[in-house]
Amino acid sequence: MDVEAAKDAVPAPAPAGRGKGMHRLLVAVNCGMLVLGTTGGPLLSRLYYSKGGHRQWLSAWLETGGWPLLLVPVLASYLARRARDPSAPLVLTRPRILLAAAALGLATGADDFIYAYGLSFVPVSTSAILISTQLAFTVFFAFLIVRQRLTAFSLNAVALLTVGAVVLGLHASSDRPKGVSRGQYWLGFFLSLGAAALYGLVLPLVELTYKRAAGGGRVVTYALVVEMQLVMGFFATAFCTVGMIVNNDFQAIAREARAYELGVARYYTVLVWSAILWQFFFLGAVGVIFCVHTLFTGILIAAFIPVTEVLAVILLREKFSSEKGVALVLSLWGLASYSYGEYAEARANKKKAMTALSEQAQQAS
Repeated sequence: MDVEAAKDAVPAPAPAGRGKGMHRLLVAVNCGMLVLGTTGGPLLSRLYYSKGGHRQWLSAWLETGGWPLLLVPVLASYLARRARDPSAPLVLTRPRILLAAAALGLATGADDFIYAYGLSFVPVSTSAILISTQLAFTVFFAFLIVRQRLTAFSLNAVALLTVGAVVLGLHASSDRPKGVSRGQYWLGFFLSLGAAALYGLVLPLVELTYKRAAGGGRVVTYALVVEMQLVMGFFATAFCTVGMIVNNDFQAIAREARAYELGVARYYTVLVWSAILWQFFFLGAVGVIFCVHTLFTGILIAAFIPVTEVLAVILLREKFSSEKGVALVLSLWGLASYSYGEYAEARANKKKAMTALSEQAQQAS
């Protein structure tokens, strides 16, 4: 569990090959969780609404309500540290970083509600395309907050994602869910964009928090990342819990379950699996930021838009209009543009590094 971040790591006693293998395993596991959460979470949230669910605060609560699942790896990490060092601290996270994680958790809770409220009025196939603009917001905020360099490819991706959202908005009334007014649809449309913008801000702030945690030569480990996500999940859930109490959602759950189209048992099954898959999403997101960087998280989320689109059409019987097709193509074009830019930059940096090593070798000889 105590695997160090590649960019901030100090030499560990474990062999280099083993460390690289563990890092690749972490990348694969976190990417897998992020993919499952990105595709499964929105589908189950929309299924909740489409079959008779009406509680936006409850839907928002489910997005981080699975945070107790993280107590298992956090406890395992603590026991492993105590086995090596009886005086090991209970938590790895410093108080200032815990406060930052709490603030990020409250922001995440607000984002959960904005997203859940928007999804109650728009199809998940539409919401997925709108949420893909999160990559554009992430590029912008990463440039401002963590000084991530902008390139022609990333700016092109931002432009294409923006145009895709505009195209989708020009024919907003063509895919309104049953019982949703035009005004409610537009509210859901802009709330989905707002959720994308807010989460595009949260991701670079998480990376900035990692950098602050690594100040003074400290090592940021995966155990610390999980601790931070636990704190963020707790405060996001607390934020939504207050909303549920004010809205009397807890008293309405049993009544809503009895009226649910799929039955009581399946109602609670949808709630439980929604919480689990959304927890995969958030833990996978912060894990990918830790193992790679913020923008790769945004790329991965955007890359699985087509999967969510296809599953929404097959499983939820949603319409797939020509406007959605155009918006999807523009989104994927933007994703491809950004990905190629990242690949070209990585290749150029590798070439520069090889040239520098060659020059050093020639000077040494």
